[in-house]
Amino acid sequence: MLETSARLLRLLSLLQQQRSWSGPQLAGRLGVTVRTVRRDVDRLRELGYPVHATVGNVGGYRLGAGASMPPLLLDDEEAVAVAVALRTAANTSVTGIEEISVRALTKLEQILPSRLRHRVSAFSTAAVSANRPVAVVSADLLTTLAAACRDHRRLRIDYRSHDGTESLRLVEPHRLVHAGRRWYLVAFDLDRDDWRTFRVDRLRPWTPPGPRFTPRTPPDEDISAYASWAVGVEQYRYQGRFTMHAPADQVAAKVPAEAGLVEAID
Repeated sequence: MLETSARLLRLLSLLQQQRSWSGPQLAGRLGVTVRTVRRDVDRLRELGYPVHATVGNVGGYRLGAGASMPPLLLDDEEAVAVAVALRTAANTSVTGIEEISVRALTKLEQILPSRLRHRVSAFSTAAVSANRPVAVVSADLLTTLAAACRDHRRLRIDYRSHDGTESLRLVEPHRLVHAGRRWYLVAFDLDRDDWRTFRVDRLRPWTPPGPRFTPRTPPDEDISAYASWAVGVEQYRYQGRFTMHAPADQVAAKVPAEAGLVEAID
């Protein structure tokens, strides 16, 4: 019985690692027959895990999305990475996520082996963030904008510019960018017939979103660099160019995105 339970956990872990497995592949990894794999898959289904199967030359098994979240099986490095990410979330610019992260971290630390708890604790003790967010946004707002970007849905937004002017904009959202300590939305502004970068904490989208649109060619292949230029250089009346005799990556690490754009000189 213990051997069967351990094999089921191993099977579940394999199904979580990649999208699809063939029966012989799973049998080889588990050291059992294909028939045993079929029986184990049936047991997982009885436990409520949505394991889908397809037949034919390209047939196989894959774990589908279920009504409830199945246990997530992580190896040591994955567990530490998740814990560190949850610790880091305490300084996020997304409102409400700090408390949620602490709750999730508490649950995770309760089941971590002591050797991994010590690694996570060492990071928490030694690491200090110097970049506190200056503008926070809600997770709901970010997910709404992200869904519009993904689904290519037009948005009507109320927007407040840096001087306090309110305006109604019709945009085609392209990407969300986290630059410096703020969130930005890169979108095509239909009223201005040009690309614009909007501070997310200054906008409020109307719901539901508008109709679908055909994506346009983005203004730059590197949207992050484009947004950094838009918020850190382009908006200012006076601009300057400085040559720093140091590696570009080291300079970029010390220059906030809203202060300027760092370019390497060949």
